[in-house]
Amino acid sequence: MEDAAIIELYWARDQLAIVESDRKYGGFCANLASNILRSVQDAEECVNDTWHRAWNTMPPQRPGSLRAYLGRIVRNLAIDRWRRKNTQRRGGGLEVMLSELEGCLPGGQDAQQELENREITRAIEDWLDGLEAGDRAMFLRRYWYGEGVGELARRWGRSSSAVTRRLGRLRESLRGFLEERGVAL
Repeated sequence: MEDAAIIELYWARDQLAIVESDRKYGGFCANLASNILRSVQDAEECVNDTWHRAWNTMPPQRPGSLRAYLGRIVRNLAIDRWRRKNTQRRGGGLEVMLSELEGCLPGGQDAQQELENREITRAIEDWLDGLEAGDRAMFLRRYWYGEGVGELARRWGRSSSAVTRRLGRLRESLRGFLEERGVAL
């Protein structure tokens, strides 16, 4: 079923929308949640919560891309679940991935920072747009979809160390780009 038809089912409050969402995007959402949580059970719960959240937000939301909309929901739910589970202990997965980006992105949580975050988001989007397709895909698969270095190495037919070096160069490029834009790191 096409995305527009699935969205119409949500708007019509037809529960077939959830069935069709799961059929079309269930694997994608489960993989994304699993990459972050490293737990099949937690990932399944996040996917189920994703369908619930989509049901409660459409309407009024009418996403342009259902895949991106559901991906953002499941990713945010998985990160929230990961944070709840890891408040007392540090682990791998998301912790490692975020620590890799730590030196490239500014921190802070005040109102002014929120406004600056929007500008930073635009700058990162500009930086991503300037990358070659393969570098952009590798960066997003690592830092948005949470794929492991080993998975990326297999996908690109490179060694893990080569992928690690490439990601390091991409992070340095991002850092330099943001510093040129006046972003305090």
